[in-house]
Amino acid sequence: MEKPDLSDEVKSLIPELVRLRRDFHRHPEPAFQEERTAEVVAAYLRDLGLPLQTGIARTGVVALIEGKKSGRTLLLRADMDALPIEEANEIDYRSQVPGIMHACGHDGHTAVLLGAARVLAEKKDRLAGNVKLVFQPAEEKPGGALPMIEEGILENPKVDAALAQHLAMMLPIGQIGVRPGPVFASTDEFRITVLGKGGHGGMPHETVDPIVCAARVVEALQTLVSRECHPAKALVVSIGRIAGGQTFNVIPDSVELGGTVRTYDTALRQSMEERVRRVVKGTTEAAGADYQLDYRYLYPPLVNDTDMSRFVRTIAGEIVGETRAVAHDLDMIGEDMAFILERVPGCYFFVGARNEEKGCIYPHHSSRFNFDEDAMPIAVEMLVRCAERFLTNNNFWRAE
Repeated sequence: MEKPDLSDEVKSLIPELVRLRRDFHRHPEPAFQEERTAEVVAAYLRDLGLPLQTGIARTGVVALIEGKKSGRTLLLRADMDALPIEEANEIDYRSQVPGIMHACGHDGHTAVLLGAARVLAEKKDRLAGNVKLVFQPAEEKPGGALPMIEEGILENPKVDAALAQHLAMMLPIGQIGVRPGPVFASTDEFRITVLGKGGHGGMPHETVDPIVCAARVVEALQTLVSRECHPAKALVVSIGRIAGGQTFNVIPDSVELGGTVRTYDTALRQSMEERVRRVVKGTTEAAGADYQLDYRYLYPPLVNDTDMSRFVRTIAGEIVGETRAVAHDLDMIGEDMAFILERVPGCYFFVGARNEEKGCIYPHHSSRFNFDEDAMPIAVEMLVRCAERFLTNNNFWRAE
């Protein structure tokens, strides 16, 4: 890997970044239970002399770096929560909490934003405006961004733009991924209960078999993708759970299906509940069965602002080189940073953290997940340089 262009301030932070990240990794906490993490974050920010608020959306922390001159406000966000996974890595900073681990890099994200806070706090006299630091709970589920917004994180001072980064295993160390427009899909979920009439497995004519009907529902739902969605638009309808019956010779009264709907298109997303209901209703009626549908809207599509993406892409090229600032692939996973980017222009970008030589090869949410810690100073440099440029050059981020 070619050496990235890192400032002396960021280089000097590397041992501290590693120490912070490994401490968070040893002590993971799941969604809305990030109490120790929030305490460590708050203590670190207090030591920097920053005004802060704690307990936002239960465990969220927000701090403010106020520039010497008035100006715009840039929000920088990191997620803090871990996942319900038993860690399989044999490392000296392995999770000490049974059944919980940082398997998505949020320990690194928290350490990175703390590092950026330290560097930016030392430069505040050169900033024209504010940097709002948001340490968010519960990104994985059920989502901490929206309740933090509802508790006012985009106000006082009013946020003009927002950035977030993800240490990414889909990119090798030394690359930065930036893409304008859609980045992540909406992530909605549904539960269907097919209501039939149970009976003996040897006398199916006396029943209304919900298992056969549920199988038809699963198949019919796929026509929403293959026959109703424009081929140029991305749509996923996946069934991830089927539950029904207790033994081999009894037809049950009901079967439950659980699934997800994902798309980048807001209008398509808004139409899918009615479409799913229509398919389920028609299929169950044809079988003489009934149904119940619980459809839940979770995260909207995450869409990067074009100007902010160009701005971030330019700075990425300065740090890692033009050829290593890339347009990453789209993914149909979800991210609740989408709620923030619905309300203010911003960019969600990726910092490559995969390194085969160090064994950092396992995907996000794997029990063997571990990222190359050399990605963290690159991520800090990105946040620091973006904040400096955004708050000292009013026109730099806008397309001419």
